[in-house]
Amino acid sequence: MMLDLSLGDQAAGLHRGDFSATELATACLARVEAAAGLNCFISVMAEAALAKAKAIDKEKPSLPLAGLPIAHKDLFCMAGTRTTAGSRMLDKFVAPYSAAVVERLEAAGALALGKTNMDEFAMGSSNENSHYGAARNPWDPERTPGGSSGGSAAAVAAGLCSAATGTDTGGSIRQPAAFCGITGLKPTYGRVSRWGMIAYGSSLDQAGPMARSAEDCALLLASMAGGDPRDSTCLDAPVEDYLGALRQPLAGMKVGRCPALEAALAPEMAAPLAAVAKEMEHQGARLAEISLPHAHLAIPCYYIIAPAECSANLARYDGVRFGHRCKAPQNMEDLYKRSRSEGFGAEVKRRILVGAFALSHGYYDAYYKKAQQVRRLVKQDFDQALGQVDLILAPVTPQCAFRLGELAEDPGALYQQDAFTIPASLAGLPALALPAGLVGGLPAGVQLIAGPCQEARLLAAAHQVQQNTDWHLLRPPAFGAEAGAG
Repeated sequence: MMLDLSLGDQAAGLHRGDFSATELATACLARVEAAAGLNCFISVMAEAALAKAKAIDKEKPSLPLAGLPIAHKDLFCMAGTRTTAGSRMLDKFVAPYSAAVVERLEAAGALALGKTNMDEFAMGSSNENSHYGAARNPWDPERTPGGSSGGSAAAVAAGLCSAATGTDTGGSIRQPAAFCGITGLKPTYGRVSRWGMIAYGSSLDQAGPMARSAEDCALLLASMAGGDPRDSTCLDAPVEDYLGALRQPLAGMKVGRCPALEAALAPEMAAPLAAVAKEMEHQGARLAEISLPHAHLAIPCYYIIAPAECSANLARYDGVRFGHRCKAPQNMEDLYKRSRSEGFGAEVKRRILVGAFALSHGYYDAYYKKAQQVRRLVKQDFDQALGQVDLILAPVTPQCAFRLGELAEDPGALYQQDAFTIPASLAGLPALALPAGLVGGLPAGVQLIAGPCQEARLLAAAHQVQQNTDWHLLRPPAFGAEAGAG
């Protein structure tokens, strides 16, 4: 069935005329409707998607993503389209312009099916912080798809779209990709423009592709990456030939493993990590132990820096300039207090308060400044390690997808879900999550980390693993071929 094909195979099928863009979009939209219980989408744009599909069938443009149905995390502005960031605060916001990522994928011919569910303002690891209810994991609807890009991950895993966009501040592409059995790439900080992407932590946020395979991610990233004068943090560096680089062999590569990044791993998760390491060795890679002495400080460091930046970024949502406005305010103070109290959810409020405290007079040096100093140490550790090895192999999550509600009353336990993903985020490095089989019938993933702007190396290594394994081909039993035993 065309919905079970990879992004590249769908593109080839469209080119050969095996099916039309309209037929592909129609099939995706039918599956979106049938899988409404997964709550993957906040908005579905069926009419616009079908209109564009018909235009592509008529014009047959020579574009790399022509007619391929994708979905956007609802953190990306899209002109004339509701953009909520998963929050009541922006429930009625219609974006007046499109994000750079949306512009570039549209220019490449992609069809946007809709906007996917997410933790409010990208703050969360389970999608339970969404104002629109939690998205559900297609492998087990009683479990989380991960967060904050949970809707995107679940939609790709269930075949509701061919690929999706996500954002990663502390692991929000990689963790849901691992929980849902897909491939997700967090590029180097600045590799993809943040213009039009609603900010959470501005020194950490990065957009990236989520798809079934490394090859599909390479196809998407080729259109997403590149300099942008509208984003001062965007790197004006040449975009590599990501698809051409996939042929680079693993033979001769040196791959590091760090005990500190595996310390909190559940026992059953050791087997997937070992299986990927064995496959890489089989293809000629050499494994070596590396040290990241400050990795254990990543979570406390991140949960000072990110909330501090979010408290500044979310100050604009006050009921006057942007966002939800309370009814019948008594005065300006009442307007601010009630608009923000009603518009933001509990987790967002928690992080605003933590961030404001960390930035406050008398505490700035003790908390925010100290966290930035620790961040520098984390980055220096990676610089030293990546001077010794080509890639780092590490877990993505401590365990497979947990049940919805299981950690809802324990924010600290939820924060610990990011233990393996946050270090690379603090260092601004590219990191890719790829499927590594099933544990107890649920997907398990591993991640590869590389040096700055070495996305091509990451994609090539993941592709070589996927060329010789079938983990990325496994599908949830209710959404495609039988998943098998992994």
